[in-house]
Amino acid sequence: MKLTSVSEVRAIMERHGLHFNKGYGQNFLINEAVPKRIAETCGASAEDGILEIGPGIGTLTRELLARYRKVVAVEIDATLLPALRETTADFDQFTLIHADILKVDLPALMAEHFAGMKVTVCANLPYYITTPILMGLLESGCSFDNITVMIQKEVALRLCAKPGEADYGAVTASVARYGRVSRLFTVSAGSFLPAPKVDSAVIRIALDPVRRYTVTDEALMTRVIRGAFAQRRKTLVNSLASEFGELNKERLTEAVTSCGFSADVRGEKLGIPEFAALTDAIAAHISPKLF
Repeated sequence: MKLTSVSEVRAIMERHGLHFNKGYGQNFLINEAVPKRIAETCGASAEDGILEIGPGIGTLTRELLARYRKVVAVEIDATLLPALRETTADFDQFTLIHADILKVDLPALMAEHFAGMKVTVCANLPYYITTPILMGLLESGCSFDNITVMIQKEVALRLCAKPGEADYGAVTASVARYGRVSRLFTVSAGSFLPAPKVDSAVIRIALDPVRRYTVTDEALMTRVIRGAFAQRRKTLVNSLASEFGELNKERLTEAVTSCGFSADVRGEKLGIPEFAALTDAIAAHISPKLF
């Protein structure tokens, strides 16, 4: 079975009465080298488990099943389930879950299907919900070994950006709280059927087993990062003011300068250690019951 063959894809779709669902951002891989490379470079070992999101008709799924101990795939589109059962029928270590990954109880899923196993997330993510899925995985509290996903190239550039670079933003800092992001390779639009309007890239988030920073309040740090990028053209103090209405600019300036930053620094200049320090400085100026 060659799921990267256009004729094979069309035959499976016709057999199961399938159509490309734009609402779910469905684009199936037709470049044979790509799913193989993703599966080989996802960072997992042969005895590890794999959580896949949005398996489609199983193109990447089959490559993962050929290499790893167990694969659990979560698919939201019920119309794809019969095709997936057909394309994975020759593997006995596969579990298919019909659900919306954004509504799945991930800790419960991990406990039920991956007890005692190291788990890597490996997936071709829909462009339109890339950030909610990534943040859902990162904030779930699950001890994933790493997260390797194919996403829109422009989003990959943002996630890999460094402080001070044009692409660096709130999502960059939010993801960096949990691990280090690296871009593995680029995938051209022509590698998909139907071809999207933009190229893709495969990234890996190597999750930190222990946080690289300490902070008094994680929820407050989320507000600090959100506020720092709320108005990018303004200074950090002015941008934070839009988030922290309970603090005047004088107190915000005090918090910023107490960390050793200039009063006119911009949010995009700060990395995770700096945001952690700023969070603690702001915590000292705000009543705990306000956040």
